[in-house]
Amino acid sequence: PKAHIVHCNLRDIKAILSKLKHRVHKIFIVLMLFSFFRQLFRIDGVKSVFFGPDFITITKADGQTEWKVIKPDVFATIMDFFTSGLPVVNEADAPPPSEDDDEVVAMIKELLDTRIRPTVQEDGGDVLYRGFEDGIVKLKLQGSCTSCPSSIITLKSGVQNMLQFYVPEVEGVEQVRS
Repeated sequence: PKAHIVHCNLRDIKAILSKLKHRVHKIFIVLMLFSFFRQLFRIDGVKSVFFGPDFITITKADGQTEWKVIKPDVFATIMDFFTSGLPVVNEADAPPPSEDDDEVVAMIKELLDTRIRPTVQEDGGDVLYRGFEDGIVKLKLQGSCTSCPSSIITLKSGVQNMLQFYVPEVEGVEQVRS
């Protein structure tokens, strides 16, 4: 069976919906988004879909599926949705740093948001902060990073080195799967 995975930030969708005044408009937006997801997963060979602030990553179901076969359907579905004018995610609606964050955690989150995430997003992935405990930063990889063979090297060599350079309290970086 096909794995239907949509990495779409629910917080972003809720923020979009909260700006709409009429319930009918909210229902319409939700139905359009679910219709978009459903259309993408109806394409034979699509395993998962990851939405970022300015990219979409589609993962094939297996090695037998060829991009040249599914690519026209994927592009057509995406273009149909974007010509509708509806937003998928809105990065500007991200919540501000938590007041519970200490100085070290705030610095880690700032580095992730300003230096690390934009670079990873250029390759169709994302890195999410999941915690900081005993000197270890816990991060979740999304999108193309989940299936990339060099993601561990990126995590350890790139992300860990940068965090350790700017935040001496960071002793290491660990990937969290869930």
